Amino acid sequence: MKSISCRALATDYDGTIATHGVVDEATLAALRRFRASGRFLIMVTGRRMDDLRQVFPQVDGFDLVVAENGALLHWPHVRRDEVLAKPPPPEFARLLEKAGVSPLEIGRVIVATVEPHDKPVLEAIKTLGLELQLIFNKGSVMILPTGVNKATGLDKALKEMRLRAEEVVGVGDAENDHAFLDFCGFSAAVANALPSVKERVDLVLQGRHGTGVAELIDLVLARDGQPKPPVAQDRPVPPRVPLA
Repeated sequence: MKSISCRALATDYDGTIATHGVVDEATLAALRRFRASGRFLIMVTGRRMDDLRQVFPQVDGFDLVVAENGALLHWPHVRRDEVLAKPPPPEFARLLEKAGVSPLEIGRVIVATVEPHDKPVLEAIKTLGLELQLIFNKGSVMILPTGVNKATGLDKALKEMRLRAEEVVGVGDAENDHAFLDFCGFSAAVANALPSVKERVDLVLQGRHGTGVAELIDLVLARDGQPKPPVAQDRPVPPRVPLA
């Protein structure tokens, strides 16, 4: 098995640290152990930030969030956002509403619905001549500018944090996690992950959801020996907010 040595954990939210949208106390405790070692926590999610904060107020304990499937960076400790792509024009959402697409979620960049509404979405893209892509995630359909995904968002996040992809352990469960898991130096899938995800990662965990993430964290801490400093002396270190 590939060796594990990391300065940061990049984790998906739904289906990974969360079970039915909720993160249990045992998983929070594991995340606290990881952070206490001097490493960084990065969340990589398809959710919008307002939605994520409603279901997971402990997000302030993460150092950085890659939200909207790679289209937005959010620094929880200062509540600062950085939009990484241009959103579709307002006409796009209006055309989808007219076509009866529901539910329809509009983020800073992302537009999201569910299958089988991918067909009217494609028709709207064609009608307006837009350069947009569809990303699927267990029945969800996310519409983003072409070339935007979790890997591009994480790449930008790591540049901001002055970290290398080789220093990151990634964990996920679904189709939209492929790109960022391939990007990380070491990749893992929780036991409930899709077969296609399990086939491409370095390690398939025994535990499901947060139990699997806790398993990965303990494995990283056990194999990596003494905790490494999070960044070099000349690198800025963000404030450390505890996971309540």
